[in-house]
Amino acid sequence: MSKTLTLTELNRLPAADARLAFAQCCVAARWMDAMVASRPFATVEQLHQVAADHWQGLEEADYLQAFEGHPKIGDVSSLKQKYASTKTLAAGEQSRVDEADDSVINALASGNQAYEDRYGFIFIVCASGKSAAEMLALLQARLHNDRGTEIQNAADEQAKITRLRINKLLGLTD
Repeated sequence: MSKTLTLTELNRLPAADARLAFAQCCVAARWMDAMVASRPFATVEQLHQVAADHWQGLEEADYLQAFEGHPKIGDVSSLKQKYASTKTLAAGEQSRVDEADDSVINALASGNQAYEDRYGFIFIVCASGKSAAEMLALLQARLHNDRGTEIQNAADEQAKITRLRINKLLGLTD
């Protein structure tokens, strides 16, 4: 399911299709099931509030399941490709535009591996509008946290990502 939906269409989907739609936003099974069961939503704002409330009510295992739905940022060639066009992004998308050079890309790949080794899950950050250098700075700052703090940081970032993905599912901008 890759097309955008209206809120009415999302509300009317059969449960299995609604679950697939919510899976595009977050793959935590308990969150998806709760979202399907919470339909219908009267407004997009209500949808976002319910999504946030269900997310906050989950446990660490659910958060870890959601994190597993993200690709690992650790492959140098995919990082180079991801940030190759950074300079051409619209000013509205990134306030500080940096071109990602090899040293930043390599440090980001290395930092991601160190993060996963330390915490047992991949580095989660809402990357929208962030350059590779900004991502690296955030990763390096978070490497000093204890695991509990990092679970919460990653869960908070996942909530931001989920909100953006819900908007994308509905063909909206945040």
